[in-house]
Amino acid sequence: MMPVQEPITGKEDKWDGTSPYQALVRFYRAFNSGDLEMMSEVWAQSSEIAMDNPVGGIKRGWPEIKEVYARIFDGPAVVYVEFYDYTIHETPEMFFAVGRERGTFRIGAEDIPLAIRTSRTFRKIDGHWRQVHHHGSIDDPGLLDRYQRAVAGKDGKIPTMPEGGQGGGKGACRKI
Repeated sequence: MMPVQEPITGKEDKWDGTSPYQALVRFYRAFNSGDLEMMSEVWAQSSEIAMDNPVGGIKRGWPEIKEVYARIFDGPAVVYVEFYDYTIHETPEMFFAVGRERGTFRIGAEDIPLAIRTSRTFRKIDGHWRQVHHHGSIDDPGLLDRYQRAVAGKDGKIPTMPEGGQGGGKGACRKI
């Protein structure tokens, strides 16, 4: 199986909503546009789902996962990623995609390139593909350190929405 090099960005016009490819397009559309409602439609609404990433650690269940996306979408950072160099492995009831994400993480004057190994698992639930697992890893130790420090901020904590809601905001600079 040859990996697909054409990136999935979320901007793709092809949409029938039934294929694994379209499920991935929908995820990247939700992520890159900062759309938490669409993201909740992408993920299965279950306590059995899980996400593991370089900053947030392991999160289980939609409430914990939703909190991570809300922090990203409403926080001070602008993040953009696209999925490429991927393969899709499908059965009638599930599929997983294995590939790479590239993009940028910008917070203040800091602009950090992202290079993440990524896997996503989806199950067919009531006729729709719903994500049940995500894992992302950053190979480069220097890049991982820069990313973790930028996300953590000066006090070593992940930034949260400022008082009065003046963060990057839904879709801020996330033009899709």
